[in-house]
Amino acid sequence: MIRITPIRVVGPDNEAIGVIETHEALKMADEQGLDLVEISPEARPPVCKIMDYGKYKYELSKKEQKARASQKSSEMKEVRLGRSVKIDPHDVGIRVDQARRFLMAGHKVLFTQRFKGREIAHKELGLQRLDEIAKNLSDIGKLEQTPRWFGKQASIIIAPDRTKVEAVKRKLAKEKAAKEGISEEAALKAHEEEARKAAAAAEAAAAAQAEHDDDDDDDEPAHA
Repeated sequence: MIRITPIRVVGPDNEAIGVIETHEALKMADEQGLDLVEISPEARPPVCKIMDYGKYKYELSKKEQKARASQKSSEMKEVRLGRSVKIDPHDVGIRVDQARRFLMAGHKVLFTQRFKGREIAHKELGLQRLDEIAKNLSDIGKLEQTPRWFGKQASIIIAPDRTKVEAVKRKLAKEKAAKEGISEEAALKAHEEEARKAAAAAEAAAAAQAEHDDDDDDDEPAHA
């Protein structure tokens, strides 16, 4: 209920109507089958707009959902490079592939290289591997954080390069559309769903690998 009068009124197409009495503004809104909504109560006089309030709430809800989805899509995913710098190159490749799926789905990736025992004396081996991984993923990602040390482990963060990721998605969608005889829009939508599922599978695999690494650590004998 708008109690103050007069008010400054904005029309449904954002046109300025001017300062008028509240009852006149209510009548104008009613004649158009619309609502009178106070949008700047602190202004003097208050600013009100003639609009479809139900539609406004729906659009606002959609924007909030999109914002939440966008926030979720940029979650940080961790990929551990085993429990030692002696990780097999094949296993490194598997983890890079997991990271690629995360990046394509819009997530940032935290790569962690752990050092076991005296391996810490050869930091350059782990740092070289992290550098190679960053270069390997440079077609869709960008290095956001250079190596940072936490005890006997070093980490880097790779963020998705939005422009490159979208270019790859468009290319894949175009190829899928030509192959399956569907529109590029439909192919792109299908690819987005595939990317989401691939990221979920990669997350499950990364979690299983991390748990395996932790179990191996627990099984190691304690050193004096």
